[in-house]
Amino acid sequence: MRARKPTEGDTGSGVPAPASEVPETPDVPEGTRAVLDGNEINRALTRIAHEVLERTKGGEHVTLLGIPSRGVPLAERLARRIEQVEDLSVPFGSLDITMYRDDLHLAPARALGKTEIPAGGLDDRTVVLVDDVLFSGRTVRAALDALGDLGRPRAVQLAVLVDRGHRELPIRADYVGKNLPTSLREGVTVLLSETDGQDAVLLGPAKARPSPALPSPATARKGHASRAVPPSYRDPRSNPASSPGTGTTADNAGSKEGDA
Repeated sequence: MRARKPTEGDTGSGVPAPASEVPETPDVPEGTRAVLDGNEINRALTRIAHEVLERTKGGEHVTLLGIPSRGVPLAERLARRIEQVEDLSVPFGSLDITMYRDDLHLAPARALGKTEIPAGGLDDRTVVLVDDVLFSGRTVRAALDALGDLGRPRAVQLAVLVDRGHRELPIRADYVGKNLPTSLREGVTVLLSETDGQDAVLLGPAKARPSPALPSPATARKGHASRAVPPSYRDPRSNPASSPGTGTTADNAGSKEGDA
């Protein structure tokens, strides 16, 4: 049974929670510790809001797009912070990247998320992509590909709550809530009240990634055979009446297969 939602800095018993205490949540590996609590997340978002306003000269042409799933509530929170600071309503939405990922063949089927573009579109806007954790950079690359199919922004920037390093692509965040040095044996989990009932950033052992499903040897042999002998191929030896000029030779069949 899920514990009641605690207030910021409250353990549910009236005693303030230490920063290192791990909130109750399912699927947290043993040895996990909290590195950010709700108050620290709020302060990080407030700081990012000020930085966005400063770098975009008041934020008049800014649009925030959250990357599902936790980037979406973070984008909405950031829009609210900017409105509190500058009395400016910043449009925000969501950008689903599922079909642009480069690991679709390595992982189980993923559910499609929502892409919601604010009224007015993205052309000539400064689009700030918002995500919870920046790791290899592949999610952001997919977001850039998706964004290119939706409009032509004036500029694209990136805001993340946590940058844990280990980049595999030349991608850097413009706004970072916390730089968190990690090892590849560690995993970062972001909890948000909108999706998890509480706010926290946890650091613990990385969860094992499922290995990609490989075809069985029988399936592989069957697939190879079907490619090696296309339906249109006829062995000229089975039709002695065929002439060299009209019969299909094995060499020709092979060259056609290579072109396909």
